[in-house]
Amino acid sequence: MTDDPRRRIPHTDVVLASPGVADALVRLGRERVKETIAEVFATCREGRLAPEDAIDAVLAALPESSASLRKVLNATGVIVHTNLGRAPLSTAAMEAVRVAAGSTDVELDLATGKRGQRGGAALTALARAVPAAGAVHVVNNGAAALALVTCGLAAGREVVVARGEMVEIGDGFRIPELVEAAGARLREVGTTNRVRLSDYEAAIGPDTAFVLKVHPSNFRVEGFVSSVPVSELVALDVPVVADLGSGLLSRHPRLPDEPDAGTTLEAGAALVTASGDKLLGGPQCGLLLGRADLVERLRRHPMARALRVDKLTLAALEATLCGPPPPVEMSLRTRQDELLRRAELVAEVVGAPARAVRSVAAVGGGGAPGVRLPSAAVELPESLAAPLRLASPPVVGRVEGGRLLLDLIAVDPKDDADLADLVCRVLAERE
Repeated sequence: MTDDPRRRIPHTDVVLASPGVADALVRLGRERVKETIAEVFATCREGRLAPEDAIDAVLAALPESSASLRKVLNATGVIVHTNLGRAPLSTAAMEAVRVAAGSTDVELDLATGKRGQRGGAALTALARAVPAAGAVHVVNNGAAALALVTCGLAAGREVVVARGEMVEIGDGFRIPELVEAAGARLREVGTTNRVRLSDYEAAIGPDTAFVLKVHPSNFRVEGFVSSVPVSELVALDVPVVADLGSGLLSRHPRLPDEPDAGTTLEAGAALVTASGDKLLGGPQCGLLLGRADLVERLRRHPMARALRVDKLTLAALEATLCGPPPPVEMSLRTRQDELLRRAELVAEVVGAPARAVRSVAAVGGGGAPGVRLPSAAVELPESLAAPLRLASPPVVGRVEGGRLLLDLIAVDPKDDADLADLVCRVLAERE
C-alpha cells in the first residue's frame, strides 16, 4: 500500500493555498473551488490522472468567472450580432459599469444630501446628442419604449400603421402583438408593398391616438413599393410616433439610407423610439425622444417604473455617449484595405491552410438591412468551424461556400494575435 499513488494526492488545503487556486477563491468563492478540487481528486483516485498533476488540472478546470457567459471573438462579419449580445461596450463603458457596480450617487445629490434625478447625467448626455428632442427618457429596451408609448397614449384607442410595417422583431415577437398587448387597437392601412397618404387620411378618426411609423430595420422590400415619410405624415391631425429600432442618433456617412433620430424629429415626429445596443453601440436599453409634454407624461406613467433601467445601464449609456467611439462605430469606420492587411498578418502567422481574402460584412442586429460593407477575412477549411467555437475563448466565424471565413470587421485589432494563436492551437491539435 505504500506505493499506492492515491497517497500522493495533495491535501485540499495545500491546493487551496497554491497561487493560482488562491486567486480563484477571490473570483469564484470557496465552495465553487472546492467542488472542482473534489472532482479532480476523484479522477486521481480512479487512476486517470497522476496526483502530481492535480493542481494543474484544478487550474485548468476552474472557470474564468462565476457567470456562465464567456468572451467570444466575433469573426462572423456581422457587426451587431444579436446572438453574441449585440453591441460590445467600449472600454470607457466597461469601466463606468465597474464603478457603478458599487455604491453610487445614481439618485442622490451629493451637494444637498437630498434625492436627485435618477441618471440625470446620462439623460443630459442623450439630450445633448439629439438636440431636436424636447426631452428624453430611457427604459430597458426598444420594445419597452414602444410599449410605454402605446400604453401611455393609446390604451383603449387606435394606432394606425401601414400593413407593410407590421414587422416581426425577432424570436417570434411582433410589433402588432406588442402594440395590442399594451392595450391599443391596430388599424392597418395600405397593402404589403404600397401605402399612400390618402390611406392614412381615410383611417384617421376621433379614436386615433397616433400614427405609428415603423422602420423595417431587419428586412428590405424592393420593386413596386411606396411608403409615406414622416415629413408627410405630420400633416395628419394626430401625433406621429416613429419606431426606428436601430438606434442611429444622427446621420452616418456609411449608412446614408438608415433613418436617424435627429432627422426624424426635425421632420416633425412627436416621438421617436429606438434601441441603445445597436448602432448607438451602447448597453441594452430603449430610447424615448421627442416632445417634452409627451415624454414627461410617459415618464410619470405607472408602467415607466416597471420598465426602469438600472444604474449599470445608465453608467454604460453615459460613457457611450460621452466617451470615445464605441466598437460598433470603430467597425463602421474601418476600411477594407486596413482589414486586408490585418488578415494577411494573421494568415502569415498561421501559415497553410490560412489565407487572407476580401469579404463582405453586414451591420446586423436590426440595422441597415441590405447594406454590404467591404471587409476582409482569414479563410480556413470549413472543418475548423466547430473546433474554433469550442476553443478558449471561442471564435465564431461564418461558413460560406464550403469554407470558414474569420471576418475581421468586428474583431478588435488587439485580439488579432490571440485569434492567430487560437487557430494555430486548433490546427496543432488536429495533426
